[in-house]
Amino acid sequence: MDELEQARQEIDAVDAQLAALFERRMRAVVQVARYKQAHGLPIHDPAREEQVLQKAADRIQDPALRPYYLDHVRNRMEVARQYEALLLGRNRVAYQGVEGAFAHIALRQLFPHAEAVSCPTWDEVFARVSAGDAARGVVPFENSHAGDVSAVLDLCYRHPELWVVQVYDLPVHQNLLVLPGTPLTAVRHVYSHQQAIAQSETFLKQMQLPCTAMANTAMAAKYVAESGDPSRAAIASRETAALYGLEVLVPDINADGDNTTRFIVISKERPAKGNRFSLLFTVDNKPGKLAEVIQKIGASGFNMESIKSRPMPHVPFEYYFYAELVGDPARAESEALLRELDRTCRTVRMLGVYTK
Repeated sequence: MDELEQARQEIDAVDAQLAALFERRMRAVVQVARYKQAHGLPIHDPAREEQVLQKAADRIQDPALRPYYLDHVRNRMEVARQYEALLLGRNRVAYQGVEGAFAHIALRQLFPHAEAVSCPTWDEVFARVSAGDAARGVVPFENSHAGDVSAVLDLCYRHPELWVVQVYDLPVHQNLLVLPGTPLTAVRHVYSHQQAIAQSETFLKQMQLPCTAMANTAMAAKYVAESGDPSRAAIASRETAALYGLEVLVPDINADGDNTTRFIVISKERPAKGNRFSLLFTVDNKPGKLAEVIQKIGASGFNMESIKSRPMPHVPFEYYFYAELVGDPARAESEALLRELDRTCRTVRMLGVYTK
């Protein structure tokens, strides 16, 4: 037996022990899930996870291996959380569109073991999470090329019972999809989501191809596939092409090579910890009021990474504001800032707590 085979046999023996220990650990996870259910506790316990990570770091003698072991422990805890969600009936995650949509791709990256719940609109995603029919929702928030998804921000404003608990950046590659064997000269019309059309505007103008906006990219691909019409094409991902039996005729037609869509995860459970937090606020329509808010944020030592304004629903020419700040909202400085803003703003509330 050579040296390589000996090492592989040792790995196999350790893996067998780890498998048995994994099952033992997951049986304990079942007990934890039952206790949390009986006492109304959230699945995610950041304080406990910090303790677990500290203990894990202390157990590793070789400093070079410590960061790799901590990654392993983090993944183990994420698997345990997903299993708890399944046991407690909190594993349903809503998204807008159909299988293959970018929101569905992001959902699968974030929650690979979840039951994906398809919704026809973003409004229904929020409604399902609000009603408890889904534990979380995954929706697009902004794109590095096309900008904000304003309708989603408006839904955040209209649903004060929901929190942004996570953000996820998905690199987006838009491709021209056609029925197999279709040449570019046969394409007469293109279908996709409005944002995908905007991201591919340069290519579409060069080809002089008219477009029709649809609810999302996957629905457009499904429509083209079911039409059987070679003159129709869709703009969507490679994953979507494979799902609906289409062919990538022209890859990467989006103008921005670094095209990324940021998705947010919404939930009724308030997050406990993060290195970013976001606020929604309104101010009186008086000179200097918005500047006063910005000054207080800066004076408190917080870096404001983003600020946006949107028209208030049903109030003509009045606006609400969204701001994202760097910092831990659990710190005393954050709580002091919120008290200051409460005195300065007409209304203010925390929208999200997350890490990025």
